[in-house]
Amino acid sequence: MISVLVLLVVFALIAARRVGSVRLQIWQVMLLGAVAVLATGQISPEAAVRAINLDVMFFLFGMFVVGEALEESGYLSHLSHRMFRKAKSFDALILIILFGMGIPSAFLMNDTLAIIGTPVVLSLAIRNRMRPQVLLLALAFSVTTGSAMSPIGNPQNLLIAIGARVANPFVTFFRFLAMPTMVNLLVAYLMLRLFYGKHLRGKPVESFPEPMRDPGLAKLSQVSLILLVVLTGAKIATALLNVDIDYRLTYIAIASAAPIILLSPSRLRLVRNIDWHTLIFFASMFVLMESVWDSGFFQNLIGALNVDLSSVGMILIVSVLLSQFISNVPLVALYLPLLIESGVSTKATMALAAGSTIAGNLAILGAASNVIIIQNAEKRSGETVSFFEFVRIGLPLTAVNVLVYWMFFAAS
Repeated sequence: MISVLVLLVVFALIAARRVGSVRLQIWQVMLLGAVAVLATGQISPEAAVRAINLDVMFFLFGMFVVGEALEESGYLSHLSHRMFRKAKSFDALILIILFGMGIPSAFLMNDTLAIIGTPVVLSLAIRNRMRPQVLLLALAFSVTTGSAMSPIGNPQNLLIAIGARVANPFVTFFRFLAMPTMVNLLVAYLMLRLFYGKHLRGKPVESFPEPMRDPGLAKLSQVSLILLVVLTGAKIATALLNVDIDYRLTYIAIASAAPIILLSPSRLRLVRNIDWHTLIFFASMFVLMESVWDSGFFQNLIGALNVDLSSVGMILIVSVLLSQFISNVPLVALYLPLLIESGVSTKATMALAAGSTIAGNLAILGAASNVIIIQNAEKRSGETVSFFEFVRIGLPLTAVNVLVYWMFFAAS
């Protein structure tokens, strides 16, 4: 139970972000939680080291390097200008962020778009004297929601596609989840209009092209971006064609970062400047969540619930709620074997993918991409989205999201 109590304290501190006059950042709170379960013997040092998912850590490291090079070279500003120059109003800007970032997140993984997109939306907010929180929330909702419709949109979907042996995973995910996901991206726009309408009315958007600050680094960044798209496309193609060639997303990230790390004279500075705090957060989160997992608390809670855990509606509700406490990847690792043992339908596994993904729209810790966006924003500009501001809009948004998925599942 100590691990669960530590988790509750971590949630409370992330919500408050302050102890007396001391302001705490998310990574510091999570690190304190990991230290607490280690110090109290809830997890051994050896188990803590094993709990850290190196695939995730190296994936994030590679993408952080690419993102840092894109921004420092000026190539990211060039791309953002091309993407947003047609936005004539803040309404149009929000729609472009939601669909322009949401749809690619299904193919490039939501964490990738979170890393690349954060400096873009911060720059747009500063230039247009707009509340950064509005655009940061739009980015968070877009990459969470959009990633639901693909087996490689996020780690939990990949786990479901492999663990449940989903036949033709891209076709299956698109058939069940593409349409409701598009509807939910539109729902996110309507919610942002409802909560932040006064910030979106009748203002022209300014997006000016900037000269390349480092043309050499910009060319390497372009090569890295092309590698990222090509390797991801090849992974999709091999899955669609049932070619027995597989390589991890981690390899894609490291291969994409390789031109920058190997060829750029600025490699050491770039590596020093990446968001190490977010990497500390993830390592600490893995340790704390493993400790909570080992306590058996949530497994016993699920076992004690006298409900049909294999029905689509219950899968959506349970996966959304429990993802807030044990994160969506551990939740899927727990829930998926239960569904497989029950011999449930493909529809049920797709409901697990939808629920565990859309859980990220409810609260900050519901998705890793949320943490990446907020940590990145705090590091770059000091701007943030508070726990309560996120939940204020995230709670009704997630409720509607769940309803939309349930209606589409019921009709299929």
